[in-house]
Amino acid sequence: QVQLVESGGGSVQAGGSLRLSCKGPRLTYGSLLYMGWFRQAPGKAREGVAIRYAGDGNVVYADSVKGRFALSEDGVKNTVYLQMNGLKPEDTAMYYCTATDDQWVPPGRRMMPSSYNYWGQGTQVTVSS
Repeated sequence: QVQLVESGGGSVQAGGSLRLSCKGPRLTYGSLLYMGWFRQAPGKAREGVAIRYAGDGNVVYADSVKGRFALSEDGVKNTVYLQMNGLKPEDTAMYYCTATDDQWVPPGRRMMPSSYNYWGQGTQVTVSS
């Protein structure tokens, strides 16, 4: 079992920045091959935001956040970050850290929540216009 704990959410005005953190054992060093962030707005389905595959270090971003969000990790702290810049009201959502210990997730499924079996409790991000 892997326990993930998010922090860093809050309320900002449009154009502002936030950095989310997710701490958990095995999260970095590639022990969990697939990890990253999803978000869910009220009344909407959970959607993938940024997913890192440790096999090649590649990070896949949702089109809606490309160029604004960046995933990074600190192996010493077992912490993964989501730097969010240029925030928009449509980024308002609960953000969840996620990971799976599956050895292979097809590329077409990496942004699907059903591919992940470890989830944090979520941290709320609210962006006002």
